[in-house]
Amino acid sequence: MNRRNMLYGGTALAAGLAGASVAWWKFRPHDVPAAAATGRPDAASQAFWALNFDTPDGANLAMSSFQGKLLLVNFWATWCPPCIEELPLLDSFYRQNQAQGVAVLGLAVDQPSAVRNWLKSKPLSFPVGMAGLSGTELSKSLGNLSGGLPFSAVFGRSGELLHRKTGKVSPEDLAAWVQLR
Repeated sequence: MNRRNMLYGGTALAAGLAGASVAWWKFRPHDVPAAAATGRPDAASQAFWALNFDTPDGANLAMSSFQGKLLLVNFWATWCPPCIEELPLLDSFYRQNQAQGVAVLGLAVDQPSAVRNWLKSKPLSFPVGMAGLSGTELSKSLGNLSGGLPFSAVFGRSGELLHRKTGKVSPEDLAAWVQLR
């Protein structure tokens, strides 16, 4: 092996390790704010509860209507394959747990016409709000450091942010989250 090949190999290894480190840091589970331990919402959570969204049909959807419930907020888009894959799981979870005061809200980071067309062929039982392109910034304010989709945030009955996850939700995630109060 000559020196040039060793240099190329070393550079490639260093670049690979750097990339893996950045990916790990960006997508690792993030701690929730200290406010979750106190049972009181932090500033970002309080601002979230004051928001209103349009539904795909144009009706008003106030976040305050979900207060007092365990709320799973899922940021999604019709052009996001993992988002679309997890929606049936979220819909089933909602139908099974709504009687116990568990709510699910889908916030679409998408164009209203695309969401309406998608919902015509695959209706959901839980409410959907139109977050639009500003939904990415909203999700970042809730801890979605990468701004990626799908992103889920779980709020307790007192309004505090209890958990968040970037990436596709699993049945194990839902089973753990329903235990949060």
